[in-house]
Amino acid sequence: MPYASSTWSSIRFLAPILFLAVLLGSYAGPASAITMANDPLGFHHLSWGMALTGIPELTVTRDNSHTTDYEFRDGPPVYAGIPVESLHLSTVDAQFARVTVRYRGAQTHRQVLKFLEHSYGVIERIPGQMMRGLNQQYSWRGPETEITLTYEANRDRGFVFIESRNLAPRFQDRIADTAE
Repeated sequence: MPYASSTWSSIRFLAPILFLAVLLGSYAGPASAITMANDPLGFHHLSWGMALTGIPELTVTRDNSHTTDYEFRDGPPVYAGIPVESLHLSTVDAQFARVTVRYRGAQTHRQVLKFLEHSYGVIERIPGQMMRGLNQQYSWRGPETEITLTYEANRDRGFVFIESRNLAPRFQDRIADTAE
């Protein structure tokens, strides 16, 4: 019976390693950023750095000493003609710096990814690279703008961050300045 004992020990040793391999295999880690074609230099007709106060189609949703969030006043949130859960525009020190889009569903994710690839450049799919998994991340980087899409398949939700490369780091600076 020594053979059965050693086989059981081998299985007990390999089981956690196999579990970890399967778990990591289902995680598509961050893809490297590609150089963005057609930097939007903002969002819609709004340029990075401009003040959003007084724009009639926007309404304030959150305001504190250094940051303000806005959303479009009329109609449900839509990004690139795709219905989404929410779309917020954010300023830091009264300068437009970020757009945050939240959405749900695999179909919406495919539509958003297709729009981003069509508008800013196709993500290179390297043979053997996993583009599906529990977490997917894609990035486009231009001279003025960085766009990051993150999709959490297990929660069936996604986020798009469209940011000014110069102004977005100030969000972290302001958090650090006010943290106790």
